[in-house]
Amino acid sequence: MRPATQDVMRIRIHDFLQPLSTQCDFTAQYFKGYLFISVLVNSNSELIRLINNAIKNDLSSRNPTFMCLALHCIANVGSREMAEAFASEIPRILVAGDTMDSVKQSAALCLLRLYKTSPDLVLMGEWTSRVVHLLNDQHMGVVTAAISLITCLSQKNPDEFKTCVSLAVSRLSRIVSSASTDLQDYTYYFVPAPWLSCKLLRLLQCYPPPEDGAVKGRLVECLETILNKAQEPPKSKKVQHSNAKNAILFEAISLIIHYDSEPNLLVRACNQLGQFLQHRETNLRYLALESMCTLASSEFSHEAVKTHIETVINALKTERDVSVRQRAADLLYAMCDRSNAKQIVAEMLSYLETADYSIREEMVLKVAILAEKYAVDYSWYVDTILNLIRIAGDYVSEEVWYRVIQIVINRDDVQGYAAKTVFEALQAPACHENMVKVGGYILGEFGNLIAGDPRSSPLVQFNLLHSKFHLCSVPTRALLLSAYIKFINLFPETKATIQEVLRCDSQIRNSDVELQQRAVEYLKLSSIASTDVLATVLEEMPPFPERESSILAKLKKKKGPGAVSVTELEDNKREGGELNGGGDRGPDTAAMAASNASTPSPSADLLGIRSAAPIGAAPANAGSLLVDVFSEAGPAAPSAAVNDDGFLR
Repeated sequence: MRPATQDVMRIRIHDFLQPLSTQCDFTAQYFKGYLFISVLVNSNSELIRLINNAIKNDLSSRNPTFMCLALHCIANVGSREMAEAFASEIPRILVAGDTMDSVKQSAALCLLRLYKTSPDLVLMGEWTSRVVHLLNDQHMGVVTAAISLITCLSQKNPDEFKTCVSLAVSRLSRIVSSASTDLQDYTYYFVPAPWLSCKLLRLLQCYPPPEDGAVKGRLVECLETILNKAQEPPKSKKVQHSNAKNAILFEAISLIIHYDSEPNLLVRACNQLGQFLQHRETNLRYLALESMCTLASSEFSHEAVKTHIETVINALKTERDVSVRQRAADLLYAMCDRSNAKQIVAEMLSYLETADYSIREEMVLKVAILAEKYAVDYSWYVDTILNLIRIAGDYVSEEVWYRVIQIVINRDDVQGYAAKTVFEALQAPACHENMVKVGGYILGEFGNLIAGDPRSSPLVQFNLLHSKFHLCSVPTRALLLSAYIKFINLFPETKATIQEVLRCDSQIRNSDVELQQRAVEYLKLSSIASTDVLATVLEEMPPFPERESSILAKLKKKKGPGAVSVTELEDNKREGGELNGGGDRGPDTAAMAASNASTPSPSADLLGIRSAAPIGAAPANAGSLLVDVFSEAGPAAPSAAVNDDGFLR
């Protein structure tokens, strides 16, 4: 602020502070003065010190109007300097017996504002129990403001305010009970104190279920009463009545889900939400789907949620609102288990073809996770992932196609089927680049398993892959070159054809250093190495060690913390272990796989998995194919011996 402007501001503030300091009776002047300060004075301004003295005078005036205006000003400005000046004074005003109800309400909200901006300065200490007992206040404004304050304080200091649980349950019981007359004057469209009821239910979600049996029993009665009232015919056709009634219901269901200890209430909540799935109000359908996603994770209500699968699938297909469709997809993902996995995955794949672009990537991750987690027939898993690439190839991340390669390598019983299926998929006129990557890797490793069929002879396989070469990006071309050198080991009869491809100018004089280096080195390797050396260098990849799916990690990262439960992670590890081959390998085999992982061959995996960086600098986008494709830091590969030309000796 410039000096001249600052001087003008000082004069104006002085003019407005005059009525504040002289305690004049012109209320309008007070409103003007405090409005000016709240709107025009910056919270970090040095002028705050001039204002604090006038505010202190008003707080000690015992005039409720002046006190409320002063408290509003403190809350609006909310500076640390004001918190230092008034943090100890406001709690005293809040709990004082002679303080007017309107002032108590303002004091509670002012203290809440200061706590949010400067929590280290607002120390309740001796005032804690007296603030908690404001829950019993008979003034609607006071108890509502007090609950907002206590809820915020409880989130940071739950032990200090745990006595509020019994008081909150008692107050809630008096409100929802038909025999009680508590706050019946505050009825909103035949619903008693709906905002207060919602705040009480939200406060209880800060704590575990009450340990006291009587308190817990009373709370369960309240929740049952709320669920019963939701089934009653509406007392009014006004939308305000249904909104107030449903607001309380959804908060009660949130509390039931939070406790996750009352099977009867959980099932009843699920049934109630199921009725909302076909409600004409879009918002209710959205909220019902969102709440059922959480209910699906409970062992008590999972089966009840599954009974609504057809309704949820119909919502996924017919809903106009994309956010509701996304919640339907989330619920299908949450309710999926071995009994319905194939149905849900098929429906999600079908929806993917017309899904909104904003949710396709997340849908792809979910389909990939479900297909892996609940695969009993591994050929179904391969079909699902290849369909996923065909339908939404642009949204299939590296983690997805990396994972299918890992699983195929670890499962001997699916390798032949995977080679046959990907070979057929590559014959499509329009083939996505991710399909080419999967095909290049799998045919390079297991193409010999289908070479006996004249329709998929070695030369046919090579020509099919090479027909896609010029349509692909540099990283994919690099992978295909590695597949070609693998073909020379698998099918010696293709050696001359492949060497001719590697020898052409477009390869050995390629402007991309990574492609040029691979072409030159692979050509040299195929020319000078004996059959035994070639077989050793280009041997089949050993099984991968068991580890958590990187697809699941990507979904957690995309959805944010807490998106995937610990139970789900454990289930994934337990069931994913079988999918990765862990269920079939004994201790000796597992140890051998670990040994292979720690001491890789000098080839360092030519197709790009778990290898060290190539000799010589390469662009970052191409080099990414040469590092651990499963995004986990494995043991470093030992450096291979090289001669002066940079080739493997």
